[in-house]
Amino acid sequence: MKAEKISFGISFIETGSVLHRLNGITKFILFMAWVTVVLTTFDLRLITVLVCLGLLLLKMTKVPVQAYRTLLIATASVLSLNALFMFLLAPQQGTLYMGTETVLVPLGFYSITQETLFYLITVTLKYFSMFPIALVFVFTTHPTEFSASLNRLGLPYKIAYAVSLTLRYLPEIKKDYINIMHAQQARGIELSKKASLFSRLKNLTRILGPLIFTSLDRTEEISNAMTLRGFGRHKSRTWYSLKPLQTKDWICLLTIVICLSLAIIKRVFDEQLFWYPFN
Repeated sequence: MKAEKISFGISFIETGSVLHRLNGITKFILFMAWVTVVLTTFDLRLITVLVCLGLLLLKMTKVPVQAYRTLLIATASVLSLNALFMFLLAPQQGTLYMGTETVLVPLGFYSITQETLFYLITVTLKYFSMFPIALVFVFTTHPTEFSASLNRLGLPYKIAYAVSLTLRYLPEIKKDYINIMHAQQARGIELSKKASLFSRLKNLTRILGPLIFTSLDRTEEISNAMTLRGFGRHKSRTWYSLKPLQTKDWICLLTIVICLSLAIIKRVFDEQLFWYPFN
């Protein structure tokens, strides 16, 4: 029996790119500023710029496309389903926001209007625009570097260290899942598409059980090791991965502050929530 392989995941990948050489604080502030701009705008022009810029930054990481292609397809599929359900639940939502109604396909209550299509495209791209920058942040920021950055920004080091352990442990969970899945398949348990959906869901519980107990055992080992080493006894700690901000970091931070300020000013002075060019 040929075992199924999982060839994707989300974790730090060292490629030596320009983005990898930026300070963790810079990348974290970039990510937070990006999310802030996305959450405060419904301007399709700005959202389109963010999508293109995010994909460009993702390419600049030099991470192979195979590492995130499946995630990209899955995200696009989920957002497409989300747009479909939004239309089914509120087919006239776009008309309410735009203030006009241009019927393209008359179907009674579910008539497809130009305003609704524009609304769904804007919202879908709005959600998608956060995906590339999230991958950029994860692919280029080492967990320890990220935790050191959080601690330097004022977050207690115990919480920052917990974040670091979580990010480090995610790839290990994936490895454990694959190993358990291969062991179950070797015992004749069918997990491929050959089995029915109900059978696959039932057989999946035979993986989740050992995976949970393995994770709990590893958590206890890490907790005991940290306790034996006196973790948490002092009010502060040093970080091996903490790096000083360089000139390129200050330039990036200045650019981020300017762009964020302009985006907030634009949102404050916008008369309408949605930008709609056909009014």
